Amino acid sequence: MLDEPTDLPEGQIVELVPVNEVELADDKDDLDDEDRARLHESLRQSIEEMKAGKTMDWEQAMAELRSRR
Repeated sequence: MLDEPTDLPEGQIVELVPVNEVELADDKDDLDDEDRARLHESLRQSIEEMKAGKTMDWEQAMAELRSRR
């Protein structure tokens, strides 16, 4: 809906796109078969790492990323 409240500042320019023009289907992501296979493999590896307890919390991850600057 266009009449819902927003935190945007007055005068902010936004682009409105009709919902029927937004690609919501899973097969509309511009990945070719090779890229999709790499993505799925990366997700599989991530899930295995999570199951093995090889994770860190968000604050720790962000601190590590910031320290690399």
